[in-house]
This record gives sequence, C-alpha cells and structure tokens, in this order.
Amino acid sequence: MRAKIVFYSMYGHIYKMAEAVAEGAREIEGASVDLLQVPELVPDSVLEKSGAKQAREAFAHIPIAKPQDLLESDAIIFGTPTRFGNMCGQMRNFLDQTGGLWAQNAFIGKVGSVFTSSATQHGGQETTIISFHFTLLHLGMIIVGMPYCEKRQTTLEEITGGSPYGASTIAGGDGSRWPSENELAMARFQGRHAARIARRLTGVHDEICR
Repeated sequence: MRAKIVFYSMYGHIYKMAEAVAEGAREIEGASVDLLQVPELVPDSVLEKSGAKQAREAFAHIPIAKPQDLLESDAIIFGTPTRFGNMCGQMRNFLDQTGGLWAQNAFIGKVGSVFTSSATQHGGQETTIISFHFTLLHLGMIIVGMPYCEKRQTTLEEITGGSPYGASTIAGGDGSRWPSENELAMARFQGRHAARIARRLTGVHDEICR
C-alpha cells in the first residue's frame, strides 16, 4: 500500500500534522509513505517579512510535489491551512495542474483524505475540508474522513480541532498555538485509517476502527 501525504504549510502547523498523519499511515503493515509539499507561490521577500521564510526552514527538506508524483499511490492525504473557509491558493494551484491526469482517469479509485488548520476554533475548518472534497470527487477518488470511533474528536475537556471530516488544529490568531497531543493523535488516526482503507481496497482485509 502506497500513501502520499501532500501538504502546504506556511509556518509549520500543517507540517506537524502531516508528520503525525505519516506516522499513523506507517503503522499499517506493508505501507510505503512519502511526504510531499506543494510549491510556494508567495515571493521570498514577503515570506521573509512575515517570518514564514525562517519557519519553513524546518521542513525545507521535504520534496516539492509534482502532479506525476501522485500516480504511484493508493491513498493521497492532503493537508492545507484554511483560507477564508477554503483550501489555500498554493494547494488550489497544485490541484489545478492535475487536469491532464484527470483526463486519463488517473485518480479513480484512489483513497483521498484531508486535514487542515485554522486560526480560531470556528475559523472554517469544516468548510475547508468539505469544499476540498468536491475536487476529490471530480477526480474520482474515494473520500475517507475520520469516523466517530475516533473518540478524541468528542472531548469536552479542552479546545481542540477534529471532526468527522478530518483532523485539524487551531493555530491561534498569531500562530503561537501548536498542535496539541489530542490533535496529533487524531492526525495519526486519520493516517492509519486512510491507509487501512486503501489496503482493504488492494485486497487485504482487517478491522477498520482500531
């Protein structure tokens, strides 16, 4: 089973979640998991002024994704920050380049899943994931979310991301809040769950929610 974790991260919050998603996916026997980041569109001068250029050094070693990289996969798990309730422009730009592969039916039957972040608790996490699903459906992918057997999404003990649509984290208005252990655990679950579903589709059946 081959999984790609394809993400965009400006300050590192989604990267931290992507690492956790990859950890979960790698727990599945026989899984091959790669992290890829989509190309940046913001000029270096702007990134430097905002502090993002320095923050991005932590994941500069992650390869830049090309649409062709997605062909050798059974599951693709996408990570994007929220931008006004939608995916970020960098992710949209990347997905818009998959039209040629779409025309070849290259994504039909692959598992697709999404995780996200936002500045505030109600800052568009759910709409970002759901609106992302429209693209996955057009590509012919099989959408996998985060079912309620992952009980961490129901906690009332702390403010946390997470919904049946996918894992998420709350970064805070100034980006000072990093993914909590609860949020990282949900990200691991999502990676594990999506990889397990993909593995079942390749003919290996085991228990889903564990």
